[in-house]
Amino acid sequence: MPAPMKDKVVVITGATSGIGELAADRLAQKGARIVFVARDHARGEQTRRHLQAVAAHADHTVHYADLSRLSEMKRVAQEIADTELHIDVLINNAGAMFTRREVTEDGLERTFALNHMSYFIITNLLLDRLRATAGARIVSTASDAHSGARLNFDDLQSARGYSGFAVYGRTKLMNILFTRELARRLAGTGVTANCLHPGFVATRFGDQSGGFMSLGIRVAKNFGLTPEQGAETIIWLASSPEVDGKSGGYYYKCKPAPPSRAAQNDADARRLWDASAKISGVGF
Repeated sequence: MPAPMKDKVVVITGATSGIGELAADRLAQKGARIVFVARDHARGEQTRRHLQAVAAHADHTVHYADLSRLSEMKRVAQEIADTELHIDVLINNAGAMFTRREVTEDGLERTFALNHMSYFIITNLLLDRLRATAGARIVSTASDAHSGARLNFDDLQSARGYSGFAVYGRTKLMNILFTRELARRLAGTGVTANCLHPGFVATRFGDQSGGFMSLGIRVAKNFGLTPEQGAETIIWLASSPEVDGKSGGYYYKCKPAPPSRAAQNDADARRLWDASAKISGVGF
Protein backbone atom coordinates (compact mmCIF):
# COMPACT_ATOMS: atom_id res chain seq x y z
CA MET A 1 0.00 0.00 0.00
CA PRO A 2 1.25 3.52 -0.72
CA ALA A 3 2.47 5.60 2.20
CA PRO A 4 -0.47 7.86 3.22
CA MET A 5 1.76 10.92 3.66
CA LYS A 6 4.00 10.30 0.63
CA ASP A 7 5.71 13.49 -0.59
CA LYS A 8 3.81 15.66 1.90
CA VAL A 9 5.73 18.40 3.72
CA VAL A 10 5.18 18.57 7.48
CA VAL A 11 6.53 21.56 9.42
CA ILE A 12 6.70 20.97 13.17
CA THR A 13 7.97 22.86 16.21
CA GLY A 14 8.95 21.07 19.42
CA ALA A 15 10.11 18.00 17.50
CA THR A 16 13.32 17.13 19.34
CA SER A 17 11.71 15.39 22.31
CA GLY A 18 8.50 13.92 23.65
CA ILE A 19 5.32 13.77 21.63
CA GLY A 20 6.69 16.10 18.95
CA GLU A 21 9.62 13.78 18.32
CA LEU A 22 7.31 10.76 18.12
CA ALA A 23 4.93 12.59 15.77
CA ALA A 24 7.79 13.57 13.47
CA ASP A 25 9.09 9.99 13.46
CA ARG A 26 5.72 8.39 12.68
CA LEU A 27 4.77 10.93 10.00
CA ALA A 28 8.17 10.49 8.35
CA GLN A 29 7.60 6.72 8.33
CA LYS A 30 4.24 7.37 6.68
CA GLY A 31 6.10 9.06 3.81
CA ALA A 32 6.28 12.73 4.83
CA ARG A 33 9.30 14.99 4.61
CA ILE A 34 9.82 16.64 7.98
CA VAL A 35 10.88 20.27 8.35
CA PHE A 36 11.35 21.03 12.03
CA VAL A 37 12.46 23.84 14.31
CA ALA A 38 14.90 23.21 17.15
CA ARG A 39 16.63 25.44 19.67
CA ASP A 40 19.50 23.15 20.67
CA HIS A 41 21.89 22.26 17.84
CA ALA A 42 22.97 18.92 19.31
CA ARG A 43 19.39 17.72 19.78
CA GLY A 44 18.43 19.11 16.39
CA GLU A 45 21.15 17.19 14.58
CA GLN A 46 20.37 14.05 16.57
CA THR A 47 16.71 14.27 15.53
CA ARG A 48 17.59 14.95 11.89
CA ARG A 49 19.94 11.96 11.76
CA HIS A 50 17.26 9.76 13.33
CA LEU A 51 14.68 10.85 10.76
CA GLN A 52 17.10 10.15 7.92
CA ALA A 53 17.76 6.70 9.36
CA VAL A 54 14.11 5.69 9.73
CA ALA A 55 12.80 7.46 6.62
CA ALA A 56 15.56 7.92 4.07
CA HIS A 57 13.13 8.69 1.24
CA ALA A 58 13.40 12.45 1.86
CA ASP A 59 15.87 15.12 2.90
CA HIS A 60 14.50 16.07 6.31
CA THR A 61 15.44 19.61 7.32
CA VAL A 62 16.13 21.37 10.62
CA HIS A 63 15.98 25.12 11.28
CA TYR A 64 17.27 26.67 14.50
CA ALA A 65 15.56 29.34 16.55
CA ASP A 66 14.68 30.43 20.08
CA LEU A 67 10.89 30.49 19.85
CA SER A 68 10.51 32.72 22.91
CA ARG A 69 11.89 35.70 20.91
CA LEU A 70 9.72 37.55 18.41
CA SER A 71 12.61 38.22 16.03
CA GLU A 72 13.54 34.54 16.00
CA MET A 73 9.94 33.42 15.40
CA LYS A 74 9.73 35.75 12.41
CA ARG A 75 13.16 34.85 11.07
CA VAL A 76 12.68 31.10 11.16
CA ALA A 77 9.17 31.32 9.71
CA GLN A 78 10.49 33.43 6.84
CA GLU A 79 13.34 30.95 6.27
CA ILE A 80 10.84 28.13 5.97
CA ALA A 81 8.54 30.15 3.73
CA ASP A 82 11.48 30.98 1.47
CA THR A 83 12.52 27.34 1.07
CA GLU A 84 9.17 25.51 1.04
CA LEU A 85 6.80 26.39 -1.80
CA HIS A 86 4.07 24.18 -0.37
CA ILE A 87 3.32 23.04 3.18
CA ASP A 88 0.81 20.25 3.73
CA VAL A 89 0.78 20.25 7.55
CA LEU A 90 1.95 22.73 10.17
CA ILE A 91 2.18 21.31 13.69
CA ASN A 92 2.57 23.89 16.47
CA ASN A 93 3.92 21.90 19.38
CA ALA A 94 6.69 23.90 21.11
CA GLY A 95 5.88 24.75 24.72
CA ALA A 96 7.09 24.91 28.29
CA MET A 97 6.10 25.77 31.86
CA PHE A 98 8.21 27.98 34.12
CA THR A 99 8.16 28.16 37.92
CA ARG A 100 9.31 31.79 38.05
CA ARG A 101 8.12 34.68 35.96
CA GLU A 102 10.68 35.51 33.29
CA VAL A 103 10.54 38.36 30.78
CA THR A 104 12.00 38.06 27.29
CA GLU A 105 14.00 40.71 25.46
CA ASP A 106 10.68 41.77 23.89
CA GLY A 107 9.17 42.50 27.30
CA LEU A 108 6.88 39.45 27.10
CA GLU A 109 6.30 36.89 29.81
CA ARG A 110 8.18 33.81 28.56
CA THR A 111 5.34 31.27 28.79
CA PHE A 112 3.05 33.57 26.80
CA ALA A 113 5.77 34.20 24.22
CA LEU A 114 6.70 30.56 23.66
CA ASN A 115 3.36 28.81 24.11
CA HIS A 116 1.11 31.31 22.34
CA MET A 117 2.98 33.91 20.32
CA SER A 118 5.17 31.35 18.53
CA TYR A 119 2.00 29.56 17.35
CA PHE A 120 0.46 32.84 16.23
CA ILE A 121 3.46 34.27 14.39
CA ILE A 122 4.73 31.12 12.69
CA THR A 123 1.23 30.18 11.53
CA ASN A 124 0.51 33.61 10.11
CA LEU A 125 3.83 33.82 8.29
CA LEU A 126 3.34 30.38 6.72
CA LEU A 127 -0.30 30.87 5.69
CA ASP A 128 0.55 31.66 2.06
CA ARG A 129 2.40 28.34 1.75
CA LEU A 130 -0.46 26.48 3.42
CA ARG A 131 -3.07 28.13 1.20
CA ALA A 132 -1.02 27.08 -1.82
CA THR A 133 -1.45 23.42 -0.84
CA ALA A 134 -4.73 21.60 -1.38
CA GLY A 135 -6.14 20.23 1.87
CA ALA A 136 -3.45 21.76 4.09
CA ARG A 137 -3.84 21.32 7.85
CA ILE A 138 -2.77 23.24 10.94
CA VAL A 139 -2.52 21.22 14.16
CA SER A 140 -1.81 22.92 17.49
CA THR A 141 -1.05 21.20 20.77
CA ALA A 142 -3.23 22.62 23.54
CA SER A 143 -4.04 20.90 26.85
CA ASP A 144 -6.80 20.10 29.30
CA ALA A 145 -4.82 22.39 31.61
CA HIS A 146 -6.94 25.15 30.03
CA SER A 147 -9.93 24.03 32.11
CA GLY A 148 -10.73 26.65 34.73
CA ALA A 149 -8.48 29.25 33.11
CA ARG A 150 -9.72 32.72 32.22
CA LEU A 151 -8.04 35.52 30.29
CA ASN A 152 -7.46 38.95 31.77
CA PHE A 153 -6.89 41.18 28.76
CA ASP A 154 -5.54 43.88 31.05
CA ASP A 155 -2.78 41.51 32.22
CA LEU A 156 -1.95 39.01 29.48
CA GLN A 157 1.68 39.07 30.67
CA SER A 158 0.77 37.88 34.20
CA ALA A 159 2.53 40.82 35.85
CA ARG A 160 0.03 40.87 38.72
CA GLY A 161 0.55 37.56 40.45
CA TYR A 162 2.35 34.62 38.86
CA SER A 163 1.77 30.90 39.23
CA GLY A 164 3.57 28.66 36.76
CA PHE A 165 0.76 26.15 36.32
CA ALA A 166 -1.98 28.81 36.16
CA VAL A 167 -0.09 30.79 33.53
CA TYR A 168 0.56 27.61 31.56
CA GLY A 169 -3.17 26.85 31.67
CA ARG A 170 -3.99 30.31 30.35
CA THR A 171 -1.64 29.84 27.40
CA LYS A 172 -3.32 26.52 26.61
CA LEU A 173 -6.65 28.35 26.65
CA MET A 174 -5.08 30.78 24.20
CA ASN A 175 -4.13 27.88 21.92
CA ILE A 176 -7.77 26.83 21.68
CA LEU A 177 -9.09 30.37 21.18
CA PHE A 178 -6.40 30.96 18.54
CA THR A 179 -7.50 27.80 16.72
CA ARG A 180 -11.15 28.86 16.77
CA GLU A 181 -10.43 32.29 15.34
CA LEU A 182 -7.94 30.89 12.83
CA ALA A 183 -10.51 28.36 11.60
CA ARG A 184 -13.08 31.16 11.22
CA ARG A 185 -10.64 33.25 9.18
CA LEU A 186 -9.65 30.28 7.00
CA ALA A 187 -13.22 29.21 6.21
CA GLY A 188 -13.57 28.60 2.49
CA THR A 189 -9.81 28.46 1.81
CA GLY A 190 -9.46 24.68 2.05
CA VAL A 191 -7.02 25.01 4.97
CA THR A 192 -8.19 23.53 8.27
CA ALA A 193 -7.10 24.29 11.83
CA ASN A 194 -7.61 22.01 14.82
CA CYS A 195 -6.08 21.57 18.27
CA LEU A 196 -5.79 18.80 20.79
CA HIS A 197 -5.19 17.63 24.33
CA PRO A 198 -2.44 14.97 24.25
CA GLY A 199 -3.09 13.78 27.79
CA PHE A 200 -0.59 13.90 30.64
CA VAL A 201 2.47 12.37 29.02
CA ALA A 202 5.68 11.12 30.62
CA THR A 203 8.22 13.16 28.60
CA ARG A 204 10.97 15.70 29.34
CA PHE A 205 8.27 18.38 29.68
CA GLY A 206 8.52 20.26 32.95
CA ASP A 207 11.93 18.87 33.90
CA GLN A 208 13.46 22.34 33.69
CA SER A 209 10.63 24.14 35.47
CA GLY A 210 12.56 24.21 38.73
CA GLY A 211 11.66 23.84 42.40
CA PHE A 212 8.75 21.82 43.69
CA MET A 213 6.99 22.03 40.33
CA SER A 214 9.66 19.88 38.64
CA LEU A 215 9.58 17.42 41.52
CA GLY A 216 5.81 17.13 41.38
CA ILE A 217 5.82 16.66 37.62
CA ARG A 218 8.45 13.93 37.85
CA VAL A 219 6.35 12.03 40.41
CA ALA A 220 3.18 12.43 38.34
CA LYS A 221 4.93 11.09 35.24
CA ASN A 222 4.96 7.66 36.87
CA PHE A 223 1.22 7.59 36.14
CA GLY A 224 1.31 9.39 32.77
CA LEU A 225 0.76 8.22 29.22
CA THR A 226 3.67 7.07 27.10
CA PRO A 227 4.94 9.50 24.44
CA GLU A 228 3.53 7.11 21.83
CA GLN A 229 0.05 7.44 23.34
CA GLY A 230 0.38 11.20 23.67
CA ALA A 231 1.43 11.62 20.05
CA GLU A 232 -1.45 9.59 18.60
CA THR A 233 -3.88 12.49 18.24
CA ILE A 234 -1.28 14.78 16.66
CA ILE A 235 -0.48 12.09 14.08
CA TRP A 236 -4.18 11.41 13.47
CA LEU A 237 -5.07 15.08 12.98
CA ALA A 238 -2.12 15.50 10.63
CA SER A 239 -2.77 12.45 8.48
CA SER A 240 -6.17 10.84 8.87
CA PRO A 241 -8.79 11.15 6.12
CA GLU A 242 -11.40 11.14 8.90
CA VAL A 243 -10.74 14.82 9.58
CA ASP A 244 -10.66 15.99 5.97
CA GLY A 245 -12.40 19.38 5.84
CA LYS A 246 -13.05 19.52 9.58
CA SER A 247 -11.87 22.71 11.25
CA GLY A 248 -12.01 24.58 14.54
CA GLY A 249 -12.17 21.46 16.70
CA TYR A 250 -10.58 20.37 19.96
CA TYR A 251 -9.68 16.68 20.15
CA TYR A 252 -8.61 14.11 22.73
CA LYS A 253 -7.74 10.48 21.97
CA CYS A 254 -8.60 11.04 18.30
CA LYS A 255 -12.15 12.13 19.09
CA PRO A 256 -13.84 15.54 19.40
CA ALA A 257 -13.87 16.76 23.00
CA PRO A 258 -15.73 19.72 24.52
CA PRO A 259 -13.32 22.43 25.69
CA SER A 260 -14.20 24.69 28.60
CA ARG A 261 -16.86 27.37 28.26
CA ALA A 262 -14.14 30.04 28.24
CA ALA A 263 -12.47 28.25 25.32
CA GLN A 264 -15.67 28.59 23.28
CA ASN A 265 -15.89 32.37 23.66
CA ASP A 266 -15.61 33.70 20.11
CA ALA A 267 -15.47 37.31 21.26
CA ASP A 268 -12.40 36.50 23.37
CA ALA A 269 -10.91 34.59 20.44
CA ARG A 270 -11.16 37.68 18.22
CA ARG A 271 -9.88 39.94 20.99
CA LEU A 272 -6.88 37.67 21.61
CA TRP A 273 -6.13 37.63 17.87
CA ASP A 274 -6.19 41.44 17.73
CA ALA A 275 -3.95 41.73 20.82
CA SER A 276 -1.49 39.22 19.37
CA ALA A 277 -1.42 41.03 16.04
CA LYS A 278 -0.68 44.29 17.81
CA ILE A 279 2.19 42.73 19.77
CA SER A 280 3.71 40.96 16.76
CA GLY A 281 2.93 43.21 13.84
CA VAL A 282 1.55 40.25 11.88
CA GLY A 283 -1.93 38.74 11.49
CA PHE A 284 -3.84 41.92 10.66
